[in-house]
Amino acid sequence: MGISKSYDSKLAEPKWQKFWEDKDIYKFDPNSKAEIYSVDTPPPTVSGKMHVGHALSYTQQDFIVRFQRMLGKNIFYPFGTDDNGLATNTLIEKTKKVKARNMSRSEFVKLCNDTLDKELRPKYIENWKKIGMSCDFSIFYSTINKYSQKISQASFIDLYKKKRVYRKEAPIIWCTKCETALAQVELEDKAKQTKFVYIEVKTEDNKSLTFATTRPELYPSCVGMSVNPDDKRYKNFVGKTATMPITNAKIQITTDEMIDPDFGTGVVYFCSSGDVQFLDWETRHPVKDKIYVVNKNGTMNEKAGKYKGLSIMEAREKIVEDLKKLGVVKKVETRDHVVNVHERCKTDIEYVSSEEWFIRYLDLKGQFLKNGNELNWFPHHMKNRYDNWVKGLKWDWCISRQRFFGVPFPVWYCKK
Repeated sequence: MGISKSYDSKLAEPKWQKFWEDKDIYKFDPNSKAEIYSVDTPPPTVSGKMHVGHALSYTQQDFIVRFQRMLGKNIFYPFGTDDNGLATNTLIEKTKKVKARNMSRSEFVKLCNDTLDKELRPKYIENWKKIGMSCDFSIFYSTINKYSQKISQASFIDLYKKKRVYRKEAPIIWCTKCETALAQVELEDKAKQTKFVYIEVKTEDNKSLTFATTRPELYPSCVGMSVNPDDKRYKNFVGKTATMPITNAKIQITTDEMIDPDFGTGVVYFCSSGDVQFLDWETRHPVKDKIYVVNKNGTMNEKAGKYKGLSIMEAREKIVEDLKKLGVVKKVETRDHVVNVHERCKTDIEYVSSEEWFIRYLDLKGQFLKNGNELNWFPHHMKNRYDNWVKGLKWDWCISRQRFFGVPFPVWYCKK
């Protein structure tokens, strides 16, 4: 039999894929006495089509698996799809041109499951087969199927009994586009250009004090103002009260070592609807009545006064315009800075107050680092990335999401 001088992938690849499947070439043998080499896939997210990143990471993984198979090991290499939650929820809404909030939950869940079963999963699995993955596709799992839901809910109950799960009203990371709570791990840093606005206020003894902000839209929610205790420029201002133009709010000037005297004017104002810096500051300067001015859909609420109903960007422009009319905007600079965005939709995140479920784990950071030291890292610099990630964890893990499609919490609430 002659061998073709050129390789025709359209003929060769389907032929060998069928051969692998017919002969169970990559099937796990539970009765084998050979050493087991087990692979934690992890499952790709069903959020659209396979992309080059998928192909790169999964083929790298497959190289290692094939090498271990050639050493004679019994390979346990399942394949699954991560089709639980936000990514799938958003994809179904987009492709089916529906809004989950306009349907009953049962209707939307059925639509999601039907679409996954008949349209999305088959194509997704076929894509992974086409790049030559040597998985045992007969061991298939889904992160939204009944078995996974059962495991997830049992895990929740186990953590609850161990007092690792709790629910409380707290400032949380929020995406105004997806309208859902987020965990810290779902954020990305993004460099953006913005306006740095210098605003003058008057103290009770009629002295001028200027602070600078990149977020003037949060102005109505100002609850504090601080300077560095070693900043001699503001020694006589500490303890005084400043009056905010437009709102007429009375804000006491305090000291805090976190303030960088060399950034801006060395005076920082703090807003309840602010950022992680406010949460850090508020642990030392407790605020009894916080003011949240941003709605969960990204518009301003009634606490924003006359700016109610405006989008965040509209409020930013309008407040600066009004402050300019009062003559208190001393200057505006264009600056590059880094902001946190939601990894999926790239929308700037906000901090809002909401009642959510959390997993307590900040007390385990030392254990996480210790466990990380016991692993072999390839490449080694990923160990540094892991350590920095663990050290940077500031909040317990928020696990609740405002989604219609996902694993329900095994919790019932008393109507009273």
